[in-house]
Amino acid sequence: MPAADSWYHEKESAWLYGVVAAAEPEPRNRDLFLKLAAAAEEQAACWRRRDPGIADHYSPNLRARIVARLLQHFEPRQLRRILAAMKLRGLSVYSGRHAPATHAMPTSASEVGGRHASLGGNNLRAAVFGASDGLVSNASLVMGIAGAGMPHDTLLLTGTAGLLAGALSMAAGEYVSVRSQREFYEHQIALEREELATYPDEEAEELALIYNARGLGMEEAREVSRKLLANPEHALDVLAREELGLNPDDLGSPFGAAFSSFVCFAVGAALPLLPFLFEMPGSDALYATAGITACALFGIGVVLSLFTGHGALRVGFRQVLIGGGAGLAAWSIGRLLGASLS
Repeated sequence: MPAADSWYHEKESAWLYGVVAAAEPEPRNRDLFLKLAAAAEEQAACWRRRDPGIADHYSPNLRARIVARLLQHFEPRQLRRILAAMKLRGLSVYSGRHAPATHAMPTSASEVGGRHASLGGNNLRAAVFGASDGLVSNASLVMGIAGAGMPHDTLLLTGTAGLLAGALSMAAGEYVSVRSQREFYEHQIALEREELATYPDEEAEELALIYNARGLGMEEAREVSRKLLANPEHALDVLAREELGLNPDDLGSPFGAAFSSFVCFAVGAALPLLPFLFEMPGSDALYATAGITACALFGIGVVLSLFTGHGALRVGFRQVLIGGGAGLAAWSIGRLLGASLS
């Protein structure tokens, strides 16, 4: 990156740190961002000394001004992802719900971020929601077509088309989402790698400021940060987790995410079609679809209760009521449209 661009980036960071500090309600976090603003100003001065031709005048661009305007209405914690995209550091102070001082400081790179590992829970939850979306959307589609009085073949064809369209849409959306997250991470790591190579002492000091804001004494925080950044193999991973609030372990494969979304949605969407695949009589097939959908919704609700902390029966019946309401509404609308078009 040219020196002028690096200078501008540091000046932008310093300006935004000041805006974040002004919007931060917690004094400890406010002090952290003010110190990070001062550190960014020092790094900008370092770049200007390297290239005296850089004009010492900074004007925030449109993107930075929009972020500053948002910070007038929202707390920094609520805008964490946007601030990460602006490559502001110190965002790991928002990683938990408890006060920062309650977190034990890591003593090795392997401990950084490990406390918040998902253990695959996010993937399981995404799979459950994907199956639920496929089930409710295709069951509602089938019920709407049935309410309009369409024949058996039309119901099966429409349901199959809904399954494929929905699964492909889910897969494409998930691919774009995960790919964008990975590209964002790779871009931020590339910037961090360059800065670590240019001024490693300043990077260590910024990391120490973050640990100090989380309750560690400044001298001990400096010792921890120097120890963590001593190994080049782990330094970037530490900085990504602690400065940028990014967890590399949360990034999956775009193709894997797309495939799992396609499969989960398709499985859920296939269940309402089973009675029609076995060529059950019209009304019997409709009742069987409703029964299969209700049972599947209840099972999904039971699994979702593992994430919500509420009772399994409560969440299961709630899913049945929500999905059943959607199916009943679709059937009623189909019935009205069928009557008006006949």
